[in-house]
Amino acid sequence: MIIDGRAVADEIIASTRERVAAFGRALRLVAIAADGSAATASYLTIKKRQALKAGIEMQVVDLAADAKALFIAASVASAAQAADAVIVQLPLPAGIDTKTVLNAIPLDKDADVLSDAARTRFNHGAFMHPEPMMPPVAAAMKTILERAGIAVKGLRAAVVGNGWLVGEPCAAWLAQQGAAVTVLTRDSADFTSALAAADIIVSGAGSPGLIKPGMVKQGVVIIDAGTSESNGAIVGDADPACADIASVFTPVPGGVGPVAVACLFQNAITLAERAAAAAAR
Repeated sequence: MIIDGRAVADEIIASTRERVAAFGRALRLVAIAADGSAATASYLTIKKRQALKAGIEMQVVDLAADAKALFIAASVASAAQAADAVIVQLPLPAGIDTKTVLNAIPLDKDADVLSDAARTRFNHGAFMHPEPMMPPVAAAMKTILERAGIAVKGLRAAVVGNGWLVGEPCAAWLAQQGAAVTVLTRDSADFTSALAAADIIVSGAGSPGLIKPGMVKQGVVIIDAGTSESNGAIVGDADPACADIASVFTPVPGGVGPVAVACLFQNAITLAERAAAAAAR
């Protein structure tokens, strides 16, 4: 099963649009950016296009590349006062204390689940009410696994990379669901053996062709959330030939990415609905 992430995303966006329409007023999401790169501009253009489809007004605030962390954090806090949700488009310029900026996002406006407060709630999800927001990539993984009919409890999962956007939240969710999780980097002594034994592989290393067909077992589930450029093309961590071996495979591009963006806007309407319910009490 090769996952058509764009089709899955379209379904999520359509459902989100219905919820936004029923909400009774326009929703506003503000994105703070300071990187200034062509890649960042491209990602934001994609998000704005999907926001429009979801019926959400998305405003991008572009800050100077030499902006200081405290100034960016203040801009985040200010934007949050007039928005239903705020996101910080990563990466930030080199030398910026990213944590300082991300922790300026109020818990009730953090649609990307990037602040320490939001991530702590997610990591302790079984004990939290209401159910905490899921980081978009983890939510995309969950959606794809559910649609493929994969119950992860008791399965062996290898998560390649331990980054804040992919590896850390995906490993946390899989462990919450009862999977036996091994987090790997390319320097891990058990890298090869853990991949070979895994029932599920989630990769966010950003290393083209890192995972080869001969490294995984027949029927493995491969969730490829790694993106990088190779010979002018966007590619994933898994060699496309792995699709011939995997029972479930997400291509890059067109797999996890579109679903994660859709889940971001799904989070935004959920935050708005919860805020309205709290205000009505």
